[in-house]
Amino acid sequence: MISDSSINAIRKFVAERDWSQFHTPGNLAKSISIEAAELLECFQWNDEPQDSNIEHIHEEIADVLIYCIMLSDKLGFDLDEIILDKLAKNAQRYPAEFAYGNSNKAN
Repeated sequence: MISDSSINAIRKFVAERDWSQFHTPGNLAKSISIEAAELLECFQWNDEPQDSNIEHIHEEIADVLIYCIMLSDKLGFDLDEIILDKLAKNAQRYPAEFAYGNSNKAN
Protein backbone atom coordinates (compact mmCIF):
# COMPACT_ATOMS: atom_id res chain seq x y z
CA MET A 1 0.00 0.00 0.00
CA ILE A 2 1.02 3.63 0.29
CA SER A 3 3.97 4.02 2.62
CA ASP A 4 4.06 6.37 5.58
CA SER A 5 7.06 8.07 3.97
CA SER A 6 4.96 8.99 0.92
CA ILE A 7 2.13 10.32 3.09
CA ASN A 8 4.60 12.28 5.22
CA ALA A 9 6.29 13.69 2.10
CA ILE A 10 2.91 14.98 0.88
CA ARG A 11 2.15 16.48 4.30
CA LYS A 12 5.57 18.17 4.37
CA PHE A 13 5.18 19.54 0.84
CA VAL A 14 1.78 21.04 1.72
CA ALA A 15 2.95 22.40 5.10
CA GLU A 16 6.01 24.11 3.58
CA ARG A 17 3.67 26.06 1.31
CA ASP A 18 0.86 26.63 3.85
CA TRP A 19 -1.61 25.13 1.40
CA SER A 20 -3.63 23.10 3.89
CA GLN A 21 -5.94 26.10 4.31
CA PHE A 22 -7.10 25.58 0.72
CA HIS A 23 -7.50 21.82 1.00
CA THR A 24 -11.11 21.47 2.07
CA PRO A 25 -12.68 18.08 1.40
CA GLY A 26 -14.71 19.64 -1.42
CA ASN A 27 -11.69 21.25 -3.05
CA LEU A 28 -9.73 18.01 -2.82
CA ALA A 29 -12.61 16.00 -4.31
CA LYS A 30 -12.84 18.49 -7.18
CA SER A 31 -9.10 18.25 -7.72
CA ILE A 32 -9.31 14.45 -7.90
CA SER A 33 -11.95 14.73 -10.61
CA ILE A 34 -9.99 17.34 -12.54
CA GLU A 35 -6.78 15.31 -12.45
CA ALA A 36 -8.67 12.13 -13.39
CA ALA A 37 -10.04 13.97 -16.42
CA GLU A 38 -6.50 14.99 -17.36
CA LEU A 39 -5.46 11.33 -17.10
CA LEU A 40 -8.41 10.33 -19.27
CA GLU A 41 -7.35 12.91 -21.85
CA CYS A 42 -4.12 10.92 -22.32
CA PHE A 43 -6.29 8.13 -23.76
CA GLN A 44 -8.67 10.32 -25.76
CA TRP A 45 -7.76 8.88 -29.16
CA ASN A 46 -5.93 5.69 -28.13
CA ASP A 47 -6.99 3.02 -25.68
CA GLU A 48 -3.38 2.02 -25.09
CA PRO A 49 -0.62 4.25 -23.73
CA GLN A 50 1.66 5.73 -26.35
CA ASP A 51 5.41 6.01 -25.79
CA SER A 52 5.15 9.72 -26.50
CA ASN A 53 2.83 10.35 -23.54
CA ILE A 54 3.90 7.74 -20.99
CA GLU A 55 5.59 10.38 -18.80
CA HIS A 56 2.44 12.52 -18.91
CA ILE A 57 0.36 9.49 -17.88
CA HIS A 58 2.82 8.85 -15.05
CA GLU A 59 2.41 12.43 -13.79
CA GLU A 60 -1.40 12.41 -14.02
CA ILE A 61 -1.64 9.13 -12.09
CA ALA A 62 0.59 10.67 -9.42
CA ASP A 63 -1.64 13.77 -9.27
CA VAL A 64 -4.78 11.64 -8.82
CA LEU A 65 -3.13 9.52 -6.12
CA ILE A 66 -1.73 12.53 -4.27
CA TYR A 67 -5.13 14.21 -4.11
CA CYS A 68 -6.79 10.93 -3.03
CA ILE A 69 -4.22 10.53 -0.27
CA MET A 70 -4.70 14.15 0.80
CA LEU A 71 -8.48 13.77 0.96
CA SER A 72 -8.23 10.50 2.89
CA ASP A 73 -5.77 12.11 5.29
CA LYS A 74 -7.98 15.20 5.73
CA LEU A 75 -10.94 12.96 6.61
CA GLY A 76 -8.87 10.77 8.93
CA PHE A 77 -9.24 7.63 6.83
CA ASP A 78 -6.70 4.83 7.03
CA LEU A 79 -5.80 4.02 3.42
CA ASP A 80 -5.17 0.33 4.00
CA GLU A 81 -8.44 0.00 5.89
CA ILE A 82 -10.63 1.72 3.28
CA ILE A 83 -9.02 -0.19 0.41
CA LEU A 84 -9.33 -3.57 2.12
CA ASP A 85 -12.91 -2.81 3.21
CA LYS A 86 -13.89 -1.92 -0.35
CA LEU A 87 -12.20 -5.03 -1.75
CA ALA A 88 -14.12 -7.18 0.75
CA LYS A 89 -17.42 -5.57 -0.30
CA ASN A 90 -16.55 -6.05 -3.98
CA ALA A 91 -15.65 -9.69 -3.34
CA GLN A 92 -19.17 -10.24 -1.96
CA ARG A 93 -20.79 -8.31 -4.79
CA TYR A 94 -18.69 -9.98 -7.50
CA PRO A 95 -17.84 -13.54 -6.39
CA ALA A 96 -14.96 -14.87 -8.48
CA GLU A 97 -16.92 -17.94 -9.58
CA PHE A 98 -19.56 -15.70 -11.22
CA ALA A 99 -17.48 -12.68 -12.20
CA TYR A 100 -14.43 -14.44 -13.67
CA GLY A 101 -13.93 -13.14 -17.22
CA ASN A 102 -17.19 -11.22 -17.08
CA SER A 103 -17.31 -7.41 -17.01
CA ASN A 104 -21.05 -7.07 -16.43
CA LYS A 105 -22.02 -4.81 -13.56
CA ALA A 106 -23.70 -6.52 -10.61
CA ASN A 107 -27.33 -5.66 -9.83
